[in-house]
Amino acid sequence: MRITGLKRCAACARNASSKPDLFHLPDTMAASTSRRIGLIIVGDEILSGRRQDKHFAKVVELLAARGLQLSHVEILPDDRAALTAALRRSFASGDIVLSCGGIGATPDDHTRQAAAAALDVPLQLHPDAEQAIVLRVAEMVAKGQGSPDMSTPENQHRLQMGMFPAGSEIVPNPYNRIPGFFIHDHTFVPGFPVMAWPMLEWTLDTRYAALHHQVAHIEHSFLVFGMPESRIAPVMQVIEQRWAAVRAFSLPSVGEAGGPPHIELGVKGDPGPAAEALAFLQQEVQRLGGRLAP
Repeated sequence: MRITGLKRCAACARNASSKPDLFHLPDTMAASTSRRIGLIIVGDEILSGRRQDKHFAKVVELLAARGLQLSHVEILPDDRAALTAALRRSFASGDIVLSCGGIGATPDDHTRQAAAAALDVPLQLHPDAEQAIVLRVAEMVAKGQGSPDMSTPENQHRLQMGMFPAGSEIVPNPYNRIPGFFIHDHTFVPGFPVMAWPMLEWTLDTRYAALHHQVAHIEHSFLVFGMPESRIAPVMQVIEQRWAAVRAFSLPSVGEAGGPPHIELGVKGDPGPAAEALAFLQQEVQRLGGRLAP
């Protein structure tokens, strides 16, 4: 049997009438009712297969360590219209969303502009971002790289990376100081894992600390042999009717690794009801002729 201890997130729904300068609710207000957490991954290189995504698994790990769960994930192209439409839907959802990629200042980076268009606000050079970029330039000059003159084309290009939708707050970048931005419960970070992951950790621990480990949630599963999924499906329906706080799941395997075909059956939800549902599920599996060993 596999037992993993997780907890569901809880927070309050956002007021649909929020103005651009009121997008961020204090953590104490953001923890009263259940909310979803989503992930957006941006990049043509992911969709074409030139690069393999690493963010999904890491974000699941970061959330689980804090008793939170990922609700949905979306991979989007480096296309301004597609990004704008997707972000418009996402901002309207009231979800907490983490977005990785597309916030650079080259022509194929569109996430900053799309976020501003989705919120119908202008892009502005954020003063804190400007300060961080100037400091980064100074650090590079101290190493003999570049010019301290911020009016040079190269440094003006760097400042473009501090252009964020009006009303944004910065997300500090401990790797090279070039920040990401936060607005309307959406956190935007670079696509580079070495930068993105510490920035996401900072966001979860700073903005959403009140959501950590709020509602108990546990997951149990076990392997079943010699039983078709169709035979156990009605039992899974009974579980969800009898225990409202529990969800049953089934993960069949045809024996891809050379072992016998089997089903991984399980339940997840509040610990007490989940334990009762687990015992019921195991009992029903054996009653219906399933085996708990190969």
